[in-house]
Amino acid sequence: MDDTMRSCREFTAVLSSAAPAPGGGGAAALTAAVGTALCGMVANLTTGKKAYSAVESDIQQLLSTTNALQEKLLDQVAADAEGFLPLAAVYALPKDAPDRAAKLVQASETACAVPLRIMELCVDALAAAGRLAVSDAGCAAAILGGALRAASLNVLVNTKAMGAAGAPLTERCLALLARGEAASDAVFKQVKDRLL
Repeated sequence: MDDTMRSCREFTAVLSSAAPAPGGGGAAALTAAVGTALCGMVANLTTGKKAYSAVESDIQQLLSTTNALQEKLLDQVAADAEGFLPLAAVYALPKDAPDRAAKLVQASETACAVPLRIMELCVDALAAAGRLAVSDAGCAAAILGGALRAASLNVLVNTKAMGAAGAPLTERCLALLARGEAASDAVFKQVKDRLL
């Protein structure tokens, strides 16, 4: 079943169970989709308003972008569960199984793909939030920052298992994390300062 089709209560019940998926990556993707939806809400609230007529086309473009990002993030919930399956299979092998180490590296790399994609989408969504300096955009930035950090841990736990082979993925993860954290913090501060 597509976990995004569950109610919020059903999703969190499955998330808190002993089921291997959804896990941290799926939770990060769903959370990021919620943050992105807040960006869309802000854009929708300004669409067609006289005060924003000069930037109406920009708002429409922003709305289109956030809607697409939201859908892509929701798609990552199921993708993360699928990406974890090969890794779960390797962990089920006996420690002395032939080629277990090589299989672990390959499966860990596969398991990194979706959390890295979630991070990329979070960074893109944070760029959208940065163009909407109102309270809900600040909420979006805070939520997206949390989702970004959560996804990064899902990358780093897998690159650690890869040893030296994981270094390029770790580097990519840390670069995305730095960009996203800076954007999240900047938007949050801008909005908070406006409210004080």
